[in-house]
Amino acid sequence: MKQVGIKVIANNKKAHFNYFLSDFTECGIELKGTEIKSLRVSGATIGDSYIVIRAHEAEILNMYIKPYEQGNIFNHDPLRTRKLLLHKKEIRWFEDKMKQGGYTVVPTKIYFKGGRAKVEIALAKGKKIYDKRETIKKRDVERSLAKEEY
Repeated sequence: MKQVGIKVIANNKKAHFNYFLSDFTECGIELKGTEIKSLRVSGATIGDSYIVIRAHEAEILNMYIKPYEQGNIFNHDPLRTRKLLLHKKEIRWFEDKMKQGGYTVVPTKIYFKGGRAKVEIALAKGKKIYDKRETIKKRDVERSLAKEEY
């Protein structure tokens, strides 16, 4: 029986700061060649990544997966566009929300679940500058309260 542990590879801290996030969804990702080995060894970065929907297929852009060191000629392009594995109904739902305006879809987390690479995506609405200042203020207050407890 497979163990269903979750091992987080990358978090998108920028997304939590720059957007109001809602409707989190887990999806698979189509990887080629040495990408899975590279994810296991060195990880990935998704700070500037975002999701687009083309021809009723969800794709992730600007996700960086470091080339595998032992991969020689079979290595992958680190910034290639990768397809996300979602149901048609989920893709249509995200597409409708994006067409309404003001919304985008961003990846928030990459992790292994049961030996398979998964991406957590979320519907995002951009924050204004004053919202970001408020977030910084809340973080500072929480930090000072945590210091007082010790």
